[in-house]
Amino acid sequence: MTSKRGFASMDPAQVRKIAAMGGKSVPGDKRSFSKNRKLAAAAGRKGGKALRPDQRTFSQDKEFAAECGRKGGNTPKQPREASK
Repeated sequence: MTSKRGFASMDPAQVRKIAAMGGKSVPGDKRSFSKNRKLAAAAGRKGGKALRPDQRTFSQDKEFAAECGRKGGNTPKQPREASK
């Protein structure tokens, strides 16, 4: 039996619209990580500790990690649609 409540009952387009609001709620210049690189680095290290070492993809495959690192800053920015 499927749920008839919450996101499970919504149209996928409506779910995407609501989810997008979360990313737009705080301007980029006011986000903590954009202002404090040390805070961002600490959060990244903390996140990496959530998995056991044998489950970490980058620690298992150094070439894959290097490839991802090279691609990291090269993703083109897509213009956001104006709010309606």
